[in-house]
Amino acid sequence: MLLLFVGLMTMTVTAQEKKAAITFESDVVDYGEVDYGSDGVREFKFTNTGDDVLIIARVYSTCGCTIPKKPEEPIQPGETGVIEVKYDTKRAGIIRRTINVYSNASEIPYKLTIKGVVKPQAGK
Repeated sequence: MLLLFVGLMTMTVTAQEKKAAITFESDVVDYGEVDYGSDGVREFKFTNTGDDVLIIARVYSTCGCTIPKKPEEPIQPGETGVIEVKYDTKRAGIIRRTINVYSNASEIPYKLTIKGVVKPQAGK
């Protein structure tokens, strides 16, 4: 009976060890200097480096000038995905924003950063 109990405990612990993990190619996207009104879409590429399905539950920015878009489908172990970020380049000046990524890989959101400078509108 004791052997059966130990065997069940081992199976339970093994099952609980499966976990998704997210690894980004880079957690910073540097826009550099961009023209006013230019394309503000950039991507953060990542891989599920865990051994369980990765689910991106939510991504958000604290500013309405930055709109992140998460993958809708779960990411299988070893597969890659993209979080798209669109910055409003009709706002001249310094870009420095944080995007928070909530997933089943961690209880703490993963922080991504965009930075750069949007040049003033031509002729102004």
